[in-house]
Amino acid sequence: MSADRTVLVASDLDRTLIYSTAALSLGMADAQAPRLLCVEVHESKPLSYLTESAAAELRALAAETVFVPTTTRTRKQYQRIRLPGDRSPKYAICANGGHLLVDGVSDPDWHTEVLRRVAEACAPLAEIRAYFTATTDLSWVRKHRVAEDLFAYLVVERERLPQEWLERFTDWAGERGWTVSLQGRKVYAVPKPLTKSAAVREVARRTGATLTLAAGDSLLDADLLLAADRGWRPGHGELADGAWTAPHVQALAERGVAAGEEILRRFRAAAREHTSPRLNGAPAALADPV
Repeated sequence: MSADRTVLVASDLDRTLIYSTAALSLGMADAQAPRLLCVEVHESKPLSYLTESAAAELRALAAETVFVPTTTRTRKQYQRIRLPGDRSPKYAICANGGHLLVDGVSDPDWHTEVLRRVAEACAPLAEIRAYFTATTDLSWVRKHRVAEDLFAYLVVERERLPQEWLERFTDWAGERGWTVSLQGRKVYAVPKPLTKSAAVREVARRTGATLTLAAGDSLLDADLLLAADRGWRPGHGELADGAWTAPHVQALAERGVAAGEEILRRFRAAAREHTSPRLNGAPAALADPV
C-alpha cells in the first residue's frame, strides 16, 4: 500500500460481511450452495458465517488496506468474532462509535469525548428505558437490553411488533435526540451523536487515509456510507427496504451471504484502483466487477 494512497475500509459486520444461519439467504439448490466458514461461536454453538471465497477476499483486503470492522455490537460481542487474516485489525469501532479500539483496547479519550457529545445533545438513557418499560408488552417483547451504558434495544417477536408503537416511539425518541432502527428482531434506540462515521473519521485522521470505502445494510449505517468516498449496500436490510441511496453509494442486487462476498470484491477492486500506479498522470478507470 502506497504511503500517500492509504485506503481505509470501514465495514459493518452483521448482515453485511457476516451472517447468522437465518440471514444466509441460500436460495440455490443444496448442491450449488457455497462452502461456509464459521467466524463466531456463542455458548458453544456456531453463530455467524461468511463464504470461504469471502474469507479469502477478506484476508487479502486486510493485507492491502486499513480494514476497520465497524459495528453496533458491544466490545464483548465483537470479541467473539474471529475474522480471517494473519492478525486482528489494529482498529475496530464498537457500540456504534462509542468505543474506538486500538489493538483491542478502547481509547479512553475518544470514549470521554463521545460521552460529552451525547450528554449535551440527548435525553438521558434512563428516559428511553422508562419509555420501554411503560409502553411495551410481553406478548411481543422478549428482552430489554442496554449496551455499554450508551444505548438500548429490545429483542422482539417481529411478526407481533405493533407498527403503530414503532412509529410512535420513533417520533418520540427523535424529539429527544435519539435514532430508532429496526434490524431483524431488534429495535435499537441510539443517541444521534453516537455515530460510526465520527469514529471512522478519527481513524482516517490517525492513519492518513486518502480514500475511505464503506458498506452497511441498516439505518445506523447510513451516516457511515454518506461519510465515505465510495460505499455499497446489499440487496437486503433496512436501507434496501427503504430504497435508500446516495450518489456515491451502489445498491447491490445480491442478498444474504452472497452480498458479503460481493462487497469484499468491490472493496478490493476500488482499493487496487486507488493504489495502482497512475498512467499518464491520470488514474485508471475503475470497472466494478459484475
